Amino acid sequence: MQVESGLVLCLWLGLCTLPCRSLEPADTVDSGAFQPQSALTGMEFVTVSSYRGPGNSDTRSNKELPILLWWSANLFPHFPGNRERVDCPRSSCLVTHNRKVQLHRRTTSIIFYGTDFRAYEAPLPRLPHQTWALFHEESPMNNYMFSHSPGIRLFNYTATFRRESDYPLTLQWLPSLDYLLQPPSVSLQEKNRWRQAGLAPVLYMQSHCDVPSDRDRYVREFMKYIEVDSYGKCLNNKHLPEHLEDTSTATGEDSLFMSFVARYKFHLALENGRCPDYMTEKLWRPMHQGCVPIYLGSSSVADWLPNPHSAVLIDDFSSPRELAKFIKALDEDDTAYMQYLEYKTHSKITNLRLLEGLQNREWGVNDMSKPNYLNGFECFVCDGENKRLVEEKAHWRNPEKNPAPHQRMANNSHMGCPLPSPSYGSLDEIDPNDT
Repeated sequence: MQVESGLVLCLWLGLCTLPCRSLEPADTVDSGAFQPQSALTGMEFVTVSSYRGPGNSDTRSNKELPILLWWSANLFPHFPGNRERVDCPRSSCLVTHNRKVQLHRRTTSIIFYGTDFRAYEAPLPRLPHQTWALFHEESPMNNYMFSHSPGIRLFNYTATFRRESDYPLTLQWLPSLDYLLQPPSVSLQEKNRWRQAGLAPVLYMQSHCDVPSDRDRYVREFMKYIEVDSYGKCLNNKHLPEHLEDTSTATGEDSLFMSFVARYKFHLALENGRCPDYMTEKLWRPMHQGCVPIYLGSSSVADWLPNPHSAVLIDDFSSPRELAKFIKALDEDDTAYMQYLEYKTHSKITNLRLLEGLQNREWGVNDMSKPNYLNGFECFVCDGENKRLVEEKAHWRNPEKNPAPHQRMANNSHMGCPLPSPSYGSLDEIDPNDT
C-alpha cells in the first residue's frame, strides 16, 4: 500500500507541472520526434451510425473530429481493427487504441480501464487540452488507488458501480426485469424433497478466498450452527458431481450447473468488497433461479432489491448464530419462505428505483437495441468532449459573454469504499492465528 501511495503521489506531482500548450512534446511511445500528422497516416476510419441520435447533426469529416484514445492494450470495444468513427447520440468522434496518437493535438481524451491502470505506466506528461476517463466496473480490490482521493481525482469522467459516477454501472449484473421474473427453475416441493434426501438448506460456492469482505470467516462461524454445502475452494466440504467439476462450467450460467445449484433453498451471496452499490451476480443469479440469497456486500443493497422481502441481509443480524436460527425457521416454514419469492410476479416488484434504473439506463446487457456499456461510456465521453470544445471556443472568442466550461473532476463518491472491517465481531476478537 505504501508503494501504491507513493506512485499516486509521484503521478499527482507530475500532473501539476504540465507543459505549456506551445511546447512540442517528444513522442513517448516511439521515442522519436513527434510528427502531428504521422499518427493518422493511413488510418481509414469506418463510419458507423448505430448510436446516432436525433441531436447529432454532425457533418464534419474524420479529419475534423476529436480523437478518443483507449489506453488499455487489451480493451477496445470495436471489431475488427484498431480505429473507428463513432456517431453518438449528440456528436461524433474518432476512437482508437493506437498509442501513437497520444500527443496529437486532436486527441482530447484518454480512456483507461481501471483494472489495468498503473501510475508508473500513465501517459505523462499529461497535456493541458486532454481529459482522462476511467471505466472500472470491478471491485476496488482490483485497484485500491481509486479508493483514495489523489487516485480518483485524476479523472474527469467515470463509469463505475457507484450511482454517483458520471455513467453509473450499478445494475450491470442484472440483464433485465425478465431475468428476475423468470419462474423458479426448481419448485419448493422439489427443493423439500432434496432436503429430505440429505441436501443442506444453504449453498456456498466460492473459490476466491480471504478477500476484504472477510466472508470466509463469517461463513466458517455460520457453519457451526446450520448445515452448509460448500463446493468451492473456500471452506470446501463437498465435491461437485464429476460432470460439473470443470471451472468454466461451474462459474458460468451453464444449464446443468444452474439446475444443480437451484435445488438449494438458500445461497450464501457474499461479495468480495463491502462497497455502496457494488452488487454482482452473487446477488442476482440466485434470485433469477428462484433461490433466496443470504447477502453481505453493498450497504445500499436495499435501495435496489425488488421489494423489502426478497433477500436475507446479513447486516440485519447480530451474529452468525442469530442468522442461522432465522434461516432454520424459514427452512421449516414454506409459507414464510415463499414470501421471499413473491417478487417473481410483476405486481410484487414495488421498488421504483429498480424499475426506473432498468428502464432508463442508456446501455443494455445482451440488448441489441442499446449499446453495451463500453460503447455507451465511449459515447458519453465523446459527447462531453464535443460540448467542452464548443464551450472553450465560445469562451476564447468572447470571455465576457461566455464563461469557461465547468472543470470536471471525480471524487471519492465515484468509487470510494470503506476500509475493510471484520465481517462480525471486532478486530480484538480475531485470533492472531486465524487463517
